[in-house]
Amino acid sequence: MKVITLCGSTKFKKQFEEVNAKLTIQGHVVISLGFFEQSEGIEITPEQEALFELIHYKKIDLADEIFVIDVNKYIGESTRKEIVYIA
Repeated sequence: MKVITLCGSTKFKKQFEEVNAKLTIQGHVVISLGFFEQSEGIEITPEQEALFELIHYKKIDLADEIFVIDVNKYIGESTRKEIVYIA
């Protein structure tokens, strides 16, 4: 059993849910996003964006590994920063 934090664009809520279910069925503890602002059309302020970035880094710190969701090989700037952070 591993603790795995999901990383990727908030555009891909469906894919996050699918990977979350698959990894959970495999017996892992999955840490995901609190919400999907791009998929759900939620507006956030720059201050909130900075806070959510810090929260996600903390989720990465708690994990044994990350799982990057890259639909059609799309990896945005935030996800790239998370990959560098874990390295």
